[in-house]
Amino acid sequence: SRSRCPLVARGLPRPPPSRAWAAGVASARHIRPWRLWARETRAMKCVFVTVGTTSFDDLIARISAHDSLQIIQSLGYSRLVLQIGRGNVVPEPFSTESFTLDVYRYKESLKEDLEKADLVISHAGAGSCLETLENRKPLVVVINENLMNNHQLELAKQLHKDGHLFYCTCSTLPGLLQSMDLSTLKCFPPGQPEKFSAFLDKVVGLKK
Repeated sequence: SRSRCPLVARGLPRPPPSRAWAAGVASARHIRPWRLWARETRAMKCVFVTVGTTSFDDLIARISAHDSLQIIQSLGYSRLVLQIGRGNVVPEPFSTESFTLDVYRYKESLKEDLEKADLVISHAGAGSCLETLENRKPLVVVINENLMNNHQLELAKQLHKDGHLFYCTCSTLPGLLQSMDLSTLKCFPPGQPEKFSAFLDKVVGLKK
């Protein structure tokens, strides 16, 4: 005959399930949704654009233009984060099922955004370049043609020559995004800011 709980056999209520059993059931109910959420989170590729503490309205306007957003989406990215500094061009943030645009001026640290980024598009400031390269992120440097000196251009050219990044101007950015091969980039040696400083001095002509 079928065995019964001794308490039930005596007409007493069945004891409640143990906490371990209840926790196991609750966990099992959430396994599949959590896995799906994790997969979707991993699949959300992100482009991070930074101008540092300055402004670069031409870059922000170019990257947030409709054709640029279409190119970014066609490359498999589903999120674009713009750090616009003190610029006057302020794109309107939005979020759809397939794409999200976030915009902010400053943060105490860009570390989190750099770590989450799958591609970084930056002005040619030495600090931004170094921080991105040390995080081992694919980097596209956009030259500000309105600046009077060419130090930024010389820095970008040399780092491109060494295989660490791609560079372009605002007008050539869409074409570069479509043609570049990120797998060809070489990692910059991490944890050596003094070597980067010496390299920078050489590039801008402070040392021969």
